[in-house]
Amino acid sequence: MENATATKKSHAMQPEDTPELRELYAGFDRQHIKPLWTQLGNLMPRHPMSKAVPYVWKWADILPLAQRAGDLVPVGRGGERRALGLANPGLGGNAYISPTLWCAIQYLGPRETAPEHRHSQNAFRFVVEGEGVWTVVNGDPVRMSRGDLLLTPGWFFHGHHNDTDQPMAWIDGLDIPFSHQNDVGFFEFGAERVTDYATPRFSRSERLWGHPGLRPLSGLQDTVNSPVGAYRWEHTDRALAEQLLLEEEGQAATVEQGHAAIRYMNPTTGGDVMSTIRCEFHRLREGAVTAPRREVGSTIFQVFHGRGSVVIEGNERKLDIGDIFVVPSWIQWSLQAETQFDLFRFSDAPIMERLNFARTLVEGEDG
Repeated sequence: MENATATKKSHAMQPEDTPELRELYAGFDRQHIKPLWTQLGNLMPRHPMSKAVPYVWKWADILPLAQRAGDLVPVGRGGERRALGLANPGLGGNAYISPTLWCAIQYLGPRETAPEHRHSQNAFRFVVEGEGVWTVVNGDPVRMSRGDLLLTPGWFFHGHHNDTDQPMAWIDGLDIPFSHQNDVGFFEFGAERVTDYATPRFSRSERLWGHPGLRPLSGLQDTVNSPVGAYRWEHTDRALAEQLLLEEEGQAATVEQGHAAIRYMNPTTGGDVMSTIRCEFHRLREGAVTAPRREVGSTIFQVFHGRGSVVIEGNERKLDIGDIFVVPSWIQWSLQAETQFDLFRFSDAPIMERLNFARTLVEGEDG
């Protein structure tokens, strides 16, 4: 009976093919009209059906390509950055890792400088290994080191310079696809070099804002994006370690058994570091497994330390340091730790939450 009902519904608005109907459809085509009854399943699926697909990029495969690009492709005005965009195989050749987010490996050779520019899109950098590069954001030189999260909010001038004789690579994350789809992008060239070649250990923004629980009275106005230029690894590492130690002491400090996690925060609002991008860091004890979950929106991980795997829709993929993977909207995923397993995560959750589209389903939980 159910099959008969379903068949009846599927054909409820499929009229008989007649010359008159064909002429009607031809009229639709001439006027650029698409009737709803011919496309409802694509426009309003029963659950999110992203064209993006889950995918893993192996650091061991992509880093040599970045290094070879460093040998062959100069950095300079026009191309601006030696950045290798990770193109999701399901998105038709666009350099988008998901429908809303962009992720690239950026590579800067010894003593090189990437010129300054600014754009509407929000950006961050996360460093999985290396040091020696400073990113200069609105004239403020910010040291880039292993485990650091560096912010470049939209419309901030920024450039990079390598002060050493060794190359350095890191990941860039931006909201380019979301901005492009919604026609909100602006771009402007800045200085041919960078405006300040100083190499301080701490940027001016850190010196003003980088004191836990303390807010300068000169900065009482809330800001859309975080005023902190760099979130340092030593603070992230300690926060995660203390969560797991508290768990050992019987305190409710972790999100799951053996799973510590932090969210990078805008100190002026308590919200996300940027209006369109959420950044987190996760640490699993050896042998820990996270509950399978589905979420509306896109999420990307990079392995920072250790070995483990991700299980995506029942398919397990082994992961090592530097590996990057994407989970599209409403795709089930979970993590498994072979050793202590550290992962940086970013997502489009601020967009989904602000537009009231956010939804999460965790296996074993009600709702």
